[in-house]
Amino acid sequence: MAEIDRMLEANAAWAERFPGSRPVRPARKVAVVACMDSRIPLFGVLGLEVGDAHVIRNAGGVITEDVIRSLTLSQHALGTREIVLVHHTECGLQSTDDVSFADAVEKATGRRPPWAARTFTDVDADVRESMRLVRDSPYLLSHEVRGTVYDVETGRLREVTELDAGAR
Repeated sequence: MAEIDRMLEANAAWAERFPGSRPVRPARKVAVVACMDSRIPLFGVLGLEVGDAHVIRNAGGVITEDVIRSLTLSQHALGTREIVLVHHTECGLQSTDDVSFADAVEKATGRRPPWAARTFTDVDADVRESMRLVRDSPYLLSHEVRGTVYDVETGRLREVTELDAGAR
């Protein structure tokens, strides 16, 4: 059986317990930007229920143009006002660099990606950079952003604070 078939079967069972329709606006007025890593069970980690928050995931949980687009829609059209970033330990983006990754893609496909992978070596520094990018965006109504690092070994979140105390 294909994995997608297993997922569809699981959905049928889950739908039997489905909590019902929720309003389109997130109840807790928060948007989460997190890494796509499968070891981060975001709803449990953050104590969220269906309908509580917008969740945006990508490789590294980095702030890209499309993440800003999604956050802008989340705030302007659907009322969110706070943003939490969830990066994590042992991230795959720490195992390569932008040039090597682009070289590997080009070697495998014959095409070099027009975008950077946005690799990093220091997860705390990357969280701070992501917070800065959110705060510097001219499109957001609220720049209230907090950054965290999820420890894949313990399940605990650790908040990353700004280097200068006046950033918040």
